[in-house]
Amino acid sequence: MQKILSKNYIGFTKSFGPGILLAAACIGGSHLMSSTTAGARFGFSLIGLILLTNLVKYPFLLVGTRFTAVTGLSLLEGFQKRNKLYLPLYLLVGLITGTLTISAVSFVSGLLLTNIAFLSSFPVMDLAIAVLIIAGFVLLIGQYKALDRISKILVFLLTLLTSFAVISLLIKGPVGLVSSSWINSDPSPWTLSNLAFLIPLMGWMPGPVELCVWPSLWMFSRSNDTKHIASIKEAEFDFNLGYIITVITAIFFVILGSYTMYGTGNEMFTGSGISFAQNLIRLYTQSIGGWAKWIIVPAAFAAMFSTTLTCLDAYPRSISSAHGLIQRKDKGHGISMKEGKRLKKWIIIHVFSSLAALMIAKSGGIGVKDFVFGAMTGSFLSAPLFAWMAMDTMNSKLVKSQYRYGIAMKSLSWFGIAFLSIFSLLFASNNFFGFGN
Repeated sequence: MQKILSKNYIGFTKSFGPGILLAAACIGGSHLMSSTTAGARFGFSLIGLILLTNLVKYPFLLVGTRFTAVTGLSLLEGFQKRNKLYLPLYLLVGLITGTLTISAVSFVSGLLLTNIAFLSSFPVMDLAIAVLIIAGFVLLIGQYKALDRISKILVFLLTLLTSFAVISLLIKGPVGLVSSSWINSDPSPWTLSNLAFLIPLMGWMPGPVELCVWPSLWMFSRSNDTKHIASIKEAEFDFNLGYIITVITAIFFVILGSYTMYGTGNEMFTGSGISFAQNLIRLYTQSIGGWAKWIIVPAAFAAMFSTTLTCLDAYPRSISSAHGLIQRKDKGHGISMKEGKRLKKWIIIHVFSSLAALMIAKSGGIGVKDFVFGAMTGSFLSAPLFAWMAMDTMNSKLVKSQYRYGIAMKSLSWFGIAFLSIFSLLFASNNFFGFGN
């Protein structure tokens, strides 16, 4: 019995990684920005929507982990085998959303650095560019091992400090009458005019649906690193742990926003991007004390840097894999020397394309709200496409019948596709055709 337990423990520890990387990718823009602002503007009234969005995305984001564990194929291989259009569509949309997302998260990382005294005088865009270049060097030199180790440390640090902040704040109590927001938030979030906030909130909550591919590819790198092939039980435990962390921290940030700034949420994005960074750090210092700034500033930056680092690995990794599969050069698992060289090329391409996006934003005077929320909105509008591709591949003949989704997960998947599609159509109708205005 002891040997069995020891074997299971070793298996879980060797499989532990891709799920935490998923959490590192998610605990960034959607949590630090959207969840916090949701609490500041609407109190607790959006917690239900946040939990629902996490629920409806769960079966789609799980697909990559489950599919690879039971088939030995990457989800991108599954896309290619299931429908000849799936892989080119993923490649096309991924090239666009990848550049926007990487530049957006590095932009927020640069904003947070302005809270450090000796960096406060530097232009935000210059700091964002520095973050992007440093992240690129870390991945080019350290590759998957560096990503895995650094992300685990940063996720642990942020989760620990955020938990401490929330507990301190719950003991101290709210600054306003936030308890009433459970039933009647003032203002109400349930208006068409607030779609411009709700859609970005859901777009990166807990992350874009195209993230379903990432754990699938990271599983091969983790297996190559530890010389252990994860079972379905081990792989799903790792994924679920990371997912639970993302959900809990999302709620924590809503509490931080609602307890410290309820009724003043519209001020979160007023003025410059630097004012947003200062507002964000104030959430922590008001809940713990001014002394905490020197702990919280690096923790908040750690969250965004881990997101930048993870996205800068995952988007090029998935594009590189799709590239290899379309040209039929390899399986796209990213573990051979040839695939490693191609991945480095795509990392460099993404660094330069994201730098170009940052420079365009700088010349156009685009603020933090428009920049980041634009990327979030794009992720949400593409979500129904990726959700369908994931569900269709998971429930195809590529997967043995006993491992396909059962009635409950299929029902949740269909509800999720309908949910994502209806909100996307509602947003498009409101913005492009004036419906509800």
